[in-house]
Amino acid sequence: MKSRLIFLFSLIFFHLLSFSQEKILSDIDNYFDFLVLDGATERPYLSFRTLSDSKWTNQSSASSIWKENFETKSNKKYKSIIIYNPDLLLTYNGTSPYGQNDGLLWQGKGLNAYFSTGIRYEKKGFEFTLKPEIAFSENREFPFMPPNAVFNAELYKNKAAIYGYYGIHYIDAPQRFGNKSFFNFSWGDSELRYTSKSFTVGIGTQYLWLGPAKLNPIIHSNNAPSYPRFDIGVRPVTLRFGNWSAGKIEARLWLGQLKESAFFDHDNTNNSRLISGLSFGYAPSFIKGLTISANRNFLCQWDFKSLLSIPDLFFIPGNIHGGRDTWDQRASLGFNYLLPESGFEVYTEIGLNDYSPGLDGYIRYPFHSMVYTSGARKSFSFNALNKHYKGELLLEISNLEMSQDFQFQWSSTFYSHHLITQGYTNQGQWLGAGNGTGGNSQYLGFKTYHSKGLFNIYIHRQNPDNDYIYQFSLGTENTEDVKKNIRNFKAVLSSGINGVYFINSHIQFRAGLSYVVEHNPLYNAIRWEKTSKRRSVHLETGFIYNL
Repeated sequence: MKSRLIFLFSLIFFHLLSFSQEKILSDIDNYFDFLVLDGATERPYLSFRTLSDSKWTNQSSASSIWKENFETKSNKKYKSIIIYNPDLLLTYNGTSPYGQNDGLLWQGKGLNAYFSTGIRYEKKGFEFTLKPEIAFSENREFPFMPPNAVFNAELYKNKAAIYGYYGIHYIDAPQRFGNKSFFNFSWGDSELRYTSKSFTVGIGTQYLWLGPAKLNPIIHSNNAPSYPRFDIGVRPVTLRFGNWSAGKIEARLWLGQLKESAFFDHDNTNNSRLISGLSFGYAPSFIKGLTISANRNFLCQWDFKSLLSIPDLFFIPGNIHGGRDTWDQRASLGFNYLLPESGFEVYTEIGLNDYSPGLDGYIRYPFHSMVYTSGARKSFSFNALNKHYKGELLLEISNLEMSQDFQFQWSSTFYSHHLITQGYTNQGQWLGAGNGTGGNSQYLGFKTYHSKGLFNIYIHRQNPDNDYIYQFSLGTENTEDVKKNIRNFKAVLSSGINGVYFINSHIQFRAGLSYVVEHNPLYNAIRWEKTSKRRSVHLETGFIYNL
C-alpha cells in the first residue's frame, strides 16, 4: 500500500510541473465536436481521425461558452515547438474491471492510473511528435469465466489456459492480465509526418479512430493500445471540376504491426500480425451536412506474402463464395448528417465481416455478418440561476451479434476468424468497439456545458457477448438442455455522473462516479427472474495543467 501511495504522489508532483494537450475523446476534443452541432466550427477530418488530424479551429468565438478558458488554455506554441499539456487520470474499480476507449490503460479491479505528456516540432511541412504514455493497473483478483476449452492445450499453459477469453474460437482477449500489478509503457501519440497542402504521409504510433460513432466504432477506436503504423493519403480537400465543386474528399491507406498479449500462447513466431487498411470519406457539396465514409481492412500473418493484402484492399469481390478468403477482412460503410440550424446530427455505421456470398445471396439475405452502430445528437441552449448553459443529448445504439444465417453453418462472432487466432485485438484489447465482440450496447447521456466546465449524466446498458450463448444452439436438437441457455444472458447496467471544472487558467480538474451492476456475470442464471448480481463502483479523477 505504501508503494502505491508513493507512486500516486510522484505522478501528481510530476504532473504539476509539466505542460499538456488533449488526445482523441478528451474533454476538449469532445467540446469542439459539440460546437460542430451549432455550426460554430467544422471538423478537420471526415472519417480518418488521429491527434495530427484533429486541428480544431473555432470559427465563431463569440458563441464559444469556454472562450475564456481557451484564451490561456490552448497548447503553448513557441515558433516551431508545441508543448503538450500533461494528462493524468486515476480510476478505481471496486469489484471487477470496467472501462473502454482508454488505450494503453487496462482498467482492472482496484486502482488504475494513466499519464502522458509530450512535445511537437514543426518545420517546413515536417512534424515530429513525441508524446509517450505510461499506465498502471493494480489488477486485483476477481471471479471470471473459465477460458474456452481450446486453451487447455500445452501451447497455452499458464497463459490463456488460466486467463483466456471464454467466447467463440480463440481470441487474444484475456479476462485478467496475470495475477499481479503491472506497468505499461507506449509511445502513444508519437509520430514523424510530412504534409504538403492536403497530401500527408507519416509513420508513428498515433491512436486512430474511424467513422462517425462516438462510443463504439466498428472498425477502429482508441480502445486498444496504439501500435506502429504507416499511412499515406490526402486530408479533406475540395474536389473541383472546372468551376464546380463536388464537395470534399479524404483518403488514407495505412498499415501497421499488431502485437499479441503476454497471456495468450508460448509460440513466439506468431506474436505479430499485419493490419492493412483503406479509409475514404466524402462530403458532397449538393447535400450540405452529409458525410459518407467507407473503411476496409485486412488482418494477416506477419510475413512477406501478407504485403499482397495491400493491393487486395482495392479489389471488390463479387460472386466468389469465399474463394478469395485469404485474409481476415472487415469493412464498414457509414454516414453522418448534420443540421447546424437545428443543432442536430444523426449517424450510422454498418459493418461486415466475411466475404460476399454473391449478389444473389445478398438480395435474398442482405444481413449476412452485418453489425451496426447508430446514434443521434441534439444541442440545447438554456438559462438557469442567471447563467447561460448549453447542453448535448447523445443516444448511441450498437449491435455486434452474429447474423442469424450463421445458425445454419457454425458458431461465429464479429471480431474473430479462423485464419487469425488472436482475433481482432492488439495486446489483448479490442481494436474496434470497446464493448467487444458478439454483444450490444445502448447509451443515453446528457451533457451540460457552462463557462467553467461541464456536467454529464448517463445510463449505459450492455450485453458483453451474446454470441457465447448462441453457439450452444448449433449442431444440437431442440432439447430442454439447449433451451435452458435462454436464461443465461449476461448484462451490464451502469449509470453515473462525471464532469470537468476549470479551477483557474492553468488547472483543469475532472471527476466521475459510476454505479455498475453486472447481471448474471458468470452466465449461470437459475432462471429468467433469478440470477446473481455483481455490484461495483467506478471512481475517476484527473488533472490537466496548462502553462
